Amino acid sequence: METNVGGLDRTGRIAIGILLIAAGILALAGYWGIGLGIGVIAILVGAILLVTGTTRKCPVNQAVGIDTSE
Repeated sequence: METNVGGLDRTGRIAIGILLIAAGILALAGYWGIGLGIGVIAILVGAILLVTGTTRKCPVNQAVGIDTSE
């Protein structure tokens, strides 16, 4: 499988993904009053960023023709 995510892009995706998942969990648990819908969206976006960062493969980057793995 050819990778297209690397370097600072990968590190940023993983870090922001973890932060969004944590924020979503706090919102769902009621510790942060941003709303349940926003909490669910934050968890979903965070999970997508975490997966694309750890697998180093992003379908959106591939479709647009972006390769940050070099």
